[in-house]
Amino acid sequence: MKTLKLGIAGLGHVGCGLIDLVQRQDSLRLPGRVEVAGVTARNRSRNRPVSTDGYEWFDDAAKLAADDGINVFVELIGGSDGPAKVAVETALKSGKAVITANKALIAMHGQELAELARENGVDLLFEAAVAGGVPVVRVLRDSLAGVDVRRVTGILNGTCNFLTTEMLTTRRPYEVVLAEAQRLGYAESDPTLDVSGMDAAHKAAILAAIAFSADLDFSKVSVRGVDEVELLDLDLADRLGLRIKLITEGKITNDGVVCRVEPMALPVGHPLARVNGSLNTVRVEGEPLGAVTLTGPGAGPGPTASAVMGDVAKLFNPIARPAFGRADHHDVRAFVYAESDEKSAFFLRVRLADRAGALAELTEALAESGVSVDKLLQDSADENGAAPVAIVTHVCARSEIEQARERLRALDSNIGQPQIMAIEASTD
Repeated sequence: MKTLKLGIAGLGHVGCGLIDLVQRQDSLRLPGRVEVAGVTARNRSRNRPVSTDGYEWFDDAAKLAADDGINVFVELIGGSDGPAKVAVETALKSGKAVITANKALIAMHGQELAELARENGVDLLFEAAVAGGVPVVRVLRDSLAGVDVRRVTGILNGTCNFLTTEMLTTRRPYEVVLAEAQRLGYAESDPTLDVSGMDAAHKAAILAAIAFSADLDFSKVSVRGVDEVELLDLDLADRLGLRIKLITEGKITNDGVVCRVEPMALPVGHPLARVNGSLNTVRVEGEPLGAVTLTGPGAGPGPTASAVMGDVAKLFNPIARPAFGRADHHDVRAFVYAESDEKSAFFLRVRLADRAGALAELTEALAESGVSVDKLLQDSADENGAAPVAIVTHVCARSEIEQARERLRALDSNIGQPQIMAIEASTD
């Protein structure tokens, strides 16, 4: 029976969760035995929920990665550069398979690391880097290899999905719900990486590179978060039959691969609109499949550690397949910026001064930009004399709605910043 000897770098929640699985592996369905042959972390004396007694300790992750006593290096340090990158490069050059949950590392350097793995004939596996316990990387790379994928969309940040869900459900503002998410452990003490959309963008870029055999170029990914989404936006969208979610999208165009993360408004019947709380979900569309949706817990030590262990199980029968599933004969695509003539319907929210003619000024500004109104909802003015207006537009180009935004900002009757979100087409 083959034995895999792991070197684990990083003993936070996920690292300890992995050690717990190793220590009770007799209850799992692994094809062979797993041993922890070495560990490393920033703080050796820190209290941890699992015992690391008996495991050889390394003060340097790169030394662990190069050690002859391990044959699999598991990187759970985090960060796109620094010790994590050096250690992974060291392991690959030493002919060791690498498993990582580090989405930033793969998004920023995945292309070069994949080439390094190929040169040394070893696996680079990162199922845990995207959507935690949802096995979307393996499904997209392996199970759906016979599908001509045209689009991959999803909800890939549980923190943001919790925020938009709770704000709408409880009618509490962003700051209050964010504090609640931090108390519950759904958000970090510094939530910037999540709420800015950057965490989801790392994951979206990885999936797009796999789905479209593309050269991963994170600089071309468009990113907006939920930190500017207000309860007012969620409420008005809801009354118009829409749900606002932070949506990741990768799609193939004539010019290349467009990848973005931004708040979008979805019809209430859309599959992604029904995913609430901290769940993650990914929807893959292509031929001859049609569409398939995978949903499950996307964060936390349990789901992520289980994804890491799933990659460990694969190494009992290693193939050393290209990390992103791309073979030499595949058509290689490039990441590109979205074209300004890309079309969609849009959700628009403005605040107007409560005076005669304000609404006429708004519709005139829209008409001058080539944007027509499908639905309009106006609320009474608040205590500051600002009357919220929500509009669903007919399909128009992004350049036209952006031009309309600039015209609206310049109106004397406009108060604050207009909010614009693309509306995802219904799948009903």
